[in-house]
Amino acid sequence: MTDEQRTERLTGDSAAHRRRRFEPPPASTERTREVTRDGGPVRGGLLVMDRYRLERRLGAGGFGVVWLAFDEKLEREVAVKVIPREDDEPVPIRAAREARVAARLNHPGIVSLYELGEDEDAVYLVSELVPGRTLADLIRAGALSDRDVARIGIALCDALVHAHGRKVIHRDVKPQNVIVVAEPAAGAGFAKLADFGVAHLAVADPLTRSGDVVGTLAYMAPEQAEGERSTPAVDVYALGLTLFEAWSGTNPVRGPTPAATARRLGRRLPSLSSYRRDLPYELCAWIDAALDPVPDRRPRLAVLRDALRDAAQRLDDVRGLSDAATAQRVGIPATTATRIAAVGPKWIGGPAAAVAARVAAGTGAGGLVLAGLRTLGPAPRFSAGAAAICAGVLVALLPRAGWLAVAGAFAGWLGWELRDGTALVVVAALAPVPLLLPRAGRAWSVPALAPLLGAVALGPAFMALAGAASTTARRIGLGAAGFIWVGIAELLTSQHLLFGPPSDATARAAWAGSLNAAGRDGLFPLVSSPAVVGIAVWAGLAALVPVLVRGRSLALDLVGAAVWATILVAAHAAIVALGGSDIAHREARGLVLGAILGGALLVAASAAGLLRGESGKWLES
Repeated sequence: MTDEQRTERLTGDSAAHRRRRFEPPPASTERTREVTRDGGPVRGGLLVMDRYRLERRLGAGGFGVVWLAFDEKLEREVAVKVIPREDDEPVPIRAAREARVAARLNHPGIVSLYELGEDEDAVYLVSELVPGRTLADLIRAGALSDRDVARIGIALCDALVHAHGRKVIHRDVKPQNVIVVAEPAAGAGFAKLADFGVAHLAVADPLTRSGDVVGTLAYMAPEQAEGERSTPAVDVYALGLTLFEAWSGTNPVRGPTPAATARRLGRRLPSLSSYRRDLPYELCAWIDAALDPVPDRRPRLAVLRDALRDAAQRLDDVRGLSDAATAQRVGIPATTATRIAAVGPKWIGGPAAAVAARVAAGTGAGGLVLAGLRTLGPAPRFSAGAAAICAGVLVALLPRAGWLAVAGAFAGWLGWELRDGTALVVVAALAPVPLLLPRAGRAWSVPALAPLLGAVALGPAFMALAGAASTTARRIGLGAAGFIWVGIAELLTSQHLLFGPPSDATARAAWAGSLNAAGRDGLFPLVSSPAVVGIAVWAGLAALVPVLVRGRSLALDLVGAAVWATILVAAHAAIVALGGSDIAHREARGLVLGAILGGALLVAASAAGLLRGESGKWLES
């Protein structure tokens, strides 16, 4: 007998006495207006477990019927899930599992289970009554702003981190199992995760084993559908799919039939950005990563939470739950709007991180201007320090527009003062940066760290810094830009920072006299040297960082960092062999030390939870 048939057996027309047993109280029972002698309300409905009076049906599913009930001992409202069973059946497996799981969990983002009881007809799960609406209801009603969805995602990440820390895998995260709280009081959470009836206990769980396929097909991770043992990655996948649906209004896995849905499992899904081009690119990239068919490539929940928090402050909050009219339309008290507005900055991290990132971008740009004014041209007829401060303030206020303006002004000043080829070479370094990092204005001065590290014989370590960027595109862009800046710096200074200037390039003094000479004797030898493949090598090694160092465990991170450092050394040795006599120095400067330092930085950043997480905020435009 199916769960649906059991529910019908308990509540349907096939058993009149059971229908009467679980029908809601008659309409004439007006407990909100009639009172007893002691002033308490008159309450109707069936009393179960000698304590809980069932008053109003809240919902039903294959697992049972959920009722609003009144706890007559503690005088509070609760939710009671009525789970029908056969006369000779012990406690249903899902009820037993949910009760065992609940004993492990205590978190404001998880619906609390108070009690498990039974009689001859049913099993009862008594839980916290959460006033609010399910995420599925709010998605259908169009009542969520983009920022609301991010807040919900943050709350669910916190709840799942708590569950996973206690060896509990939910396995059925979906909009129907998420309750958005109508009155999110302090400490009570913004959204709550419900229904741990198919949860998996990672330690000593006889109720679940490899080969079991449980959950909801349209939200099921591919490995879960294959019956493989559940890991936290299955909840990451389901959460990513839930947020994808909340932002786009569609579930890309769900087909017109269960068979069509099953055929889509395991396929790479379309990017969220193809549905919502107005959402931040990096946010879409993180949701896409959560939906990777390969479990090991999905981000950890802590990393996904950071990405949601960082994006939330830039998301639209129009016509969402903070709007009183929207809250009223979906039956959520108007006081929710005030409460959401109050808790919003705390949940999304506030503006402090954005201010710090702008200050860092401005400081970097100002430092570059000061160094350029004092080393590349004649002594300026104005205060170099004041010019650097002005440049830094402008870039801090307007990261992209300010940086372009400062770069153009500096190159123009060089061309006007020197009237030689130095300005052309400087432009060759500056121009690729906005193209390689088009949406990361705050990071446009970061490539300058590569030649600075090269000056202390640690240049290759820059690829570890680039690898901490928030997206693959930015990792590639930073790696490529760093190598270009090292080459240009070697050309301008004739110093050995990595491979040294090309052997057929002349010193700056020989070509500084004209633009033609700068192009012929400086830039052309640089771009035609076989060493230029280092651009691809640095970009690739930066992109490889999150593949090898993923934060799964310290031991795996150490192995991944060692593999990364070995590849780095081998790749640079191959560049030297390829370059032959065109490369002045037969060994990349600081190669071994830079590789070791880079690997150590990766392990430390991963252990601190910064890799592919907190670091991304510094690279936002």
